[in-house]
Amino acid sequence: MGAAAPLNPDRPGVDAVLARSRAGVVRLDPAGTAAALARGALVVDTRTETQRAEQGELPGALVIDRTVLEWRLDPTSGSRIPEATGWDVEVVVVCHEGYSSSLAAASLRAVGLHRATDLTGGFAAWRDAGFPVGTGPADVRR
Repeated sequence: MGAAAPLNPDRPGVDAVLARSRAGVVRLDPAGTAAALARGALVVDTRTETQRAEQGELPGALVIDRTVLEWRLDPTSGSRIPEATGWDVEVVVVCHEGYSSSLAAASLRAVGLHRATDLTGGFAAWRDAGFPVGTGPADVRR
């Protein structure tokens, strides 16, 4: 691997973008995510089909591909899912380790879903904390 590119203040890099996406946001731990699911929050798993097959499913989660996430959850979108009923819907995004889910939740907040957050540590933290892991079938929304 080559040397890292020199820092450029006009190009903050992914770590800075990630830090900004998490600033001021209450992220949920596995217990908080389980409680959110129990109260009716939309828990959205954005892991790939391969990751879910290898790691297991998060019971009760909706599976939405990251490439269409905003369109499926925006209540004004013609491509929304039925659960996308308004801007106040609580959404918890889950990825494998809690990095891409932070960026996805920030994107949902930018769209107007102000209660969007994510699971700290991702599915790995869920599984490691001893919460249930399913084998499917997943509730996949295309």
